[in-house]
Amino acid sequence: MVVIDVLIAGLVLGGMYALVAMGLTLQYGVARIMNLSYGELLIASAFASYVLVTQLKVSPIVALVLSLPAGFVVSWLVYQVLLMPLVRRTGAGPALEVDSILATFGLLFVIQGVMLVNFGGGFYSYEFLSVPVHVLGATVAANRLLALGFAMVVGLGLYLLLTHTRVGTAIRAVAVAPRFAPLVGIDVRAASAIAFALGGALVAAGGALISTFLAFSAGMGVVFSMKALVVIIMGGVGNLLGCIVAGLLLGYTETVVAQFVDPGLTLVANFTLFLLILFFKPAGLFGRAPR
Repeated sequence: MVVIDVLIAGLVLGGMYALVAMGLTLQYGVARIMNLSYGELLIASAFASYVLVTQLKVSPIVALVLSLPAGFVVSWLVYQVLLMPLVRRTGAGPALEVDSILATFGLLFVIQGVMLVNFGGGFYSYEFLSVPVHVLGATVAANRLLALGFAMVVGLGLYLLLTHTRVGTAIRAVAVAPRFAPLVGIDVRAASAIAFALGGALVAAGGALISTFLAFSAGMGVVFSMKALVVIIMGGVGNLLGCIVAGLLLGYTETVVAQFVDPGLTLVANFTLFLLILFFKPAGLFGRAPR
């Protein structure tokens, strides 16, 4: 059942892309921080899970659960220590985007350097639930189904947080109208810090999930940063629904091309799709063109 194989594989891959991209769109759409070290944080989380599982004999499920609060705390500290001085100096204006690119670009090399010193440039992986599961006549590894299920749970949790809590309402208000949010008593800097930390929690969860079924290395961070940027631009910057749709489109494009054409052409297919969407929808699938 080749069609079912493609449908399930594309859903798993697209779901992971969507989960990873949602964190970056939160950080940029709300906090106005273009975090170039995003992919390195994902790989750092994957290595942390690797150490927990292989050396400390912790269950990968526990590592997945721990990755969320750990990613939140680490990203909140990065925002407070590294980025808050830039926010105070620029007033969260356009200059913040430029300064944050330079700051996180430096952070990228720091994190990558630490990983290279400790783990080298080789690929790492560990075995977890690599047993076949039969779904509608197709065979899928159990770890990939677990990754898809966990990604769906985390995405639903984020949606409920943003739409059914006061904190989520404040974050959405800052994303839409940061200049007017203080008029209704919203602390813009606190909301931005929380949004940035939530993005860190999502990327940490993504790294822990990816480590369960994919080999990774210290130099792979830029690949995930690039994919996340493509997804959020395709979907519309700051739009979570756009991240989900664009992530699934990207996942299915890669899967179909790899299955029926040539695995070496997946990158070409990705950017062809990216350019076509921007040609017809410059603001992204769900983005709003500036007036």
